[in-house]
Amino acid sequence: MSGEEKAETKAPSALVELAVRYFKKEGYKVEEKETTLEGVSGVSRRFDLIVQKGHVAQGVWIRDWNRTIGVNVIINSDKASEDVSLSSPIIIGEKFSDHAKSYANRRKITLLAKRQIALSLR
Repeated sequence: MSGEEKAETKAPSALVELAVRYFKKEGYKVEEKETTLEGVSGVSRRFDLIVQKGHVAQGVWIRDWNRTIGVNVIINSDKASEDVSLSSPIIIGEKFSDHAKSYANRRKITLLAKRQIALSLR
């Protein structure tokens, strides 16, 4: 397993805890941390968090990378959420490419910048 793959499989706990505080403040119920669900396709899908507001459950991916998150990550998150019958995913990261933002906007995917979360918790 390469260093990049290791970084993808485990989100740093400080950012996860920040995200949990953010979602609780926004009225979400944080159901599970580091969850793997089997999709309709038979593929196991990993989520950093599962959050719920009302009857809507969403998968959350946290990518604490020192680089821009590209559209491929957003597309994969979207497909994984669809595969396990969750609503539009939420992706947390440092920054997102223009293509990623555009795709997310069209598909109603929530992109949250780490800075945006930190500011809302002040």
